Amino acid sequence: AGQGKTAGRGTKGQRARSGGSLPPYFEGGQLPLVRRLPFVRGVGFRDPWRVRFTPVNVGRLERFAHGSVITPERLVEAGIIKKPNELVVILGRGELTRALTVKAHRFSASARAKIEAAGGTVKELGWRRGGRRTR
Repeated sequence: AGQGKTAGRGTKGQRARSGGSLPPYFEGGQLPLVRRLPFVRGVGFRDPWRVRFTPVNVGRLERFAHGSVITPERLVEAGIIKKPNELVVILGRGELTRALTVKAHRFSASARAKIEAAGGTVKELGWRRGGRRTR
């Protein structure tokens, strides 16, 4: 009752017409939030084929016992990396005094030199895109 003539829509204008509702994100013509804050939508380009390695410095391997074999699984147990299927790169920051056998997916030249200088050995694990390891 009491909705005669314009049926509660007021007079004229876009919102008085059938199908005249606006999308919820419309802000009346001002620059929309998604365009005002570019970081909301993300800046630049994300390469879907980019391979991400988890860095582990040589100095963090000092906690392992002399002569032990370091694998990604052992690094997870020690809390150095989060998941056993992460691709691991060993970098050369820090000092290493123990002879260790280190198995990782990639080594920097300085890390390789420090491990071998301490009497240890280096073994590169095979890997494919997507983080899956090959044995």
